[in-house]
This record gives sequence, C-alpha cells and structure tokens, in this order.
Amino acid sequence: MPRRSDARKCVLQMLYLLDQNTDADLQTIRATVEQNLENEELVEFAWRLITGVRASQDELDQQITSVAQNWRVDRMAATDRNAIRAGLFEMQQVGTPAAIVLNETIELARSFGTEHSASFVNGILDKLKPEQLSDAPAGEETQA
Repeated sequence: MPRRSDARKCVLQMLYLLDQNTDADLQTIRATVEQNLENEELVEFAWRLITGVRASQDELDQQITSVAQNWRVDRMAATDRNAIRAGLFEMQQVGTPAAIVLNETIELARSFGTEHSASFVNGILDKLKPEQLSDAPAGEETQA
C-alpha cells in the first residue's frame, strides 16, 4: 500500500525537476505524480506540497536563510534545498507533526543527497520547526 513517504519522495523528485527546469509543464508534472502514486489521496497530498512550495518559495527561502549560517539557498545542493522547502511547508501549512516531517525529510536527504545532507537538512529544519508541532499527537505516526 502506498504511503505518504512515497508521496514525499515523488514531491522531492518533482521539486528537483522544477528547480532545474523552471519552465517545466505543470500538467506533465501532475500526470507524472498521478502515474507514480496511483492513489488519489496521495496524489492530492503530493500536489498540495508541490504547488504550495512553488507558491511560497520566496518566503520559505527567507526563513531558511535566516537560520542557515554562512549558506545561501542558491548555493545549497538542489536536493537539500528542495527537501528543506518541502519539509518546512509541510510543517507550517499542512500541519504534519514536526517529528514526522523531520524524520521523513532526513531520510529523503540521506537517500538522494550527499553523505552530509541528512545532518545539514536536520540542522536547518530543526531550527525552523514550530514548537507547538514538535510532538506528534497519538496516532499521527501511522500516516508517515
């Protein structure tokens, strides 16, 4: 059964594609998400993250810059910056508990980034996590 982890993986891949090709066709992106996930609930979750990150990218980047000492967002590895953007958006706008988002995003960074990506992504997101969301309510972990 597909899980939100699968959707987050797809989101990172699509955000990376959009980061590298800003003129990419959103209809094609949507079709790719639908093909990869094949579950309407997960497709909608992934699409909300993709479109939300794109719409609020400047604001997200400002927040990231505020805690990323000696790092400009445009100098970060593309996978790292997009994982951070997606994780930050999910914590702030979707309301997924911070503990789940941190765990999932760190795993994505470990899978798609460099040997230092997981700790880098963790350090940035940990500084930006909303305190009220830092503890997952009972039962929330099952959606990861």
